[in-house]
Amino acid sequence: MIFRIPTDRINWTTSSFLIGTFVLTLTAVPLYLWYFGVDWFQLAVFAVMLAATGFSITLGYHRLFSHMTFRARLPVRLFILIFGAAAFENSVLMWASEHRRHHKHVDHDEDPYDITKGFFHAHIGWLLFKLLPQPPFDNVNDLKKDPLIMWQHRHIHLLAVIVGFGLPTLAGFLWHGWIGALGGFLIGGVAKVVVLQHGTFLINSACHTIGRQPYSTRCSARDSFFLALFTFGEGYHNYHHEFQHDYRNGVKLWQWDPTKWLIWILSRLGLTNGLRRVPQEAIYSKQARVRQRLRRESEAGTKEPVSASDPAEKSKIDYIGHRLIAE
Repeated sequence: MIFRIPTDRINWTTSSFLIGTFVLTLTAVPLYLWYFGVDWFQLAVFAVMLAATGFSITLGYHRLFSHMTFRARLPVRLFILIFGAAAFENSVLMWASEHRRHHKHVDHDEDPYDITKGFFHAHIGWLLFKLLPQPPFDNVNDLKKDPLIMWQHRHIHLLAVIVGFGLPTLAGFLWHGWIGALGGFLIGGVAKVVVLQHGTFLINSACHTIGRQPYSTRCSARDSFFLALFTFGEGYHNYHHEFQHDYRNGVKLWQWDPTKWLIWILSRLGLTNGLRRVPQEAIYSKQARVRQRLRRESEAGTKEPVSASDPAEKSKIDYIGHRLIAE
């Protein structure tokens, strides 16, 4: 160990990539902009790549494959697998396995990004250091049956480099030669990856630290409108942990959840179907229980213990709706 760092557990490949791209974003990107100026085309490539990869993670990796909150047709699934790889957040198979383990063991030792081990661990530390022993993919047998998912898993690194770095670099070259290619690599590639990844990391860290708990207090997950703005609507994390099979995170009409809106739009186009949602009365019931608990705690001046196995606090709702109804 050096400075109390367990060097034998450092994941050198992942650590080098995460730290390297972060340093490049803070140094090389500003230098490029200083020497060559701000180009609207490079900003457009950044925005398009961020949207394509970001929605592939939130809509695809998360709400489709990890939680099966809706079904998607082949063009949508293929788009998610290709552009999701460009986020450099690994394959759907690994991402979903870790995320399902997080929900099952939230705030406990088997939670991969357990917030009780500290903000840094939940945000990025769990990636910098290897988990020992490495957990098996024993909770994604349904995904293993999908040949497209297994194809992406086998070729994830090649897909990530080609789509994540190669595509914006090529677009920049076609726009403005080698100078444009460098800008495409740095802005549409490297900076996009850093912004997107830390948006994802904030869900694991900040959304278990900052915000409100209107639906349940049985775990650390919180709702945050502010964080939803930077995470394609994933900031309503307290709702999500209580009703993980709902395709919506921002359940109220006014809540910022562009991922929810995109899923619904795709359903109108016939590209998604079977949108799962929790009945409104179940949501109201959960909110009422939390208010009652807080009222009792306020009157008693103590905090009541909450058991994760308490049927009144643990969501077991698994309803499915095939059409969107008014919220």
